[in-house]
Amino acid sequence: MFQGVLTKMQTEFKSPVDYYLVFADSFVHVNSFLEKKVHITRTGSQCLSCSQPNEIFRQGFCKSCFFETPSAGEWIMKPELSKAHLGIEDRDLAYEQKVQLQPHIVYFAVSSGLKVGVTRDTQVPTRWIDQGAHQALPIVEVPNRYLAGITELALKAYFNDKTNWRIMLQNKGEALDLVAERAACIAKLPTEVQPYVVQDPPLSIDFPVARFPEKVKSLNLVKTPEYSGVLTGIKGQYWIFEDDTVWNVRGHEGQVVDLSCS
Repeated sequence: MFQGVLTKMQTEFKSPVDYYLVFADSFVHVNSFLEKKVHITRTGSQCLSCSQPNEIFRQGFCKSCFFETPSAGEWIMKPELSKAHLGIEDRDLAYEQKVQLQPHIVYFAVSSGLKVGVTRDTQVPTRWIDQGAHQALPIVEVPNRYLAGITELALKAYFNDKTNWRIMLQNKGEALDLVAERAACIAKLPTEVQPYVVQDPPLSIDFPVARFPEKVKSLNLVKTPEYSGVLTGIKGQYWIFEDDTVWNVRGHEGQVVDLSCS
């Protein structure tokens, strides 16, 4: 039996990817649960910021912390709003400078289809694994989050920036020539990031999935606090079960659970 507060699964880039759940006093190698019956019980919640047993609002935070913690600032989801390069504080300038003023990658990834995204270079390939992308390719590597944000904003006029999680889980995304897509998009980049184009090769990612769901059924532990099923795969931040139930671990950050398998 494993018990703890959920955070997103940690990953190790192998073929296939290795997945881990990390709790305060233990960790779970999730791949070891594959082909076994897994029992999940939600027993409560705990904010990832204040550690109080409050109702989770978003991203593992209670409502109060979500609107106060610097790690949930609007620039997280909208990097073009980053202002640390100007010395302007949003919630905590020291934190924002630490995160925003480091190299960022703007990339193409294929999970449900071609999409454009932004991540810190230290999060490659973790970000792509978390999205369930089976292909990914850097477009530019820029020195701060703001430049990455305006690059993504420009490319969003031509490319999708969302993942259709149902198609991703059903493994219906097509293989694409990402090198050709990068070459074709360079003229669409903002002038100030043209010098930062990179020529890195594409990366392929293999996920530990024996069977993809035919008709996706989403598990919400807040509404259904107990579930049991045979785990047949892990992709992105999702567990895939034999009965086509899928469970988004990251979507349950801050929930307290008991886990066991048989």
